[in-house]
Amino acid sequence: MRKPEQTYFLIYGLLLILLAATVWLAQIDLGRWNAVAALLIAGMKASLVVIYFMHVRERSGLTKLIAFAGFFWLSILIALTLSDFLTRNWLASSLLFGFNLGFRFLRI
Repeated sequence: MRKPEQTYFLIYGLLLILLAATVWLAQIDLGRWNAVAALLIAGMKASLVVIYFMHVRERSGLTKLIAFAGFFWLSILIALTLSDFLTRNWLASSLLFGFNLGFRFLRI
């Protein structure tokens, strides 16, 4: 079995790799998939922090259930927000027909 220090350094190294992946992802254009990829990487980083640094891995079943419920609730909120944003027609109509969205400070 690993020493706790080894586990912490391993998780720290994984978090640094995921940080580098986040920075690299910000430099490339994946179109609509940029947000999805960034959220997946952020979810992996959050999972590592919760499981190892908050010691959820070593706790009782109730603590694990509460941590899972938090992630599940967050995924529901993200899904509802994205479903609202992606089904709006105001963005497409403003881009196609040149409607003013009220962003006067963006005009040059």
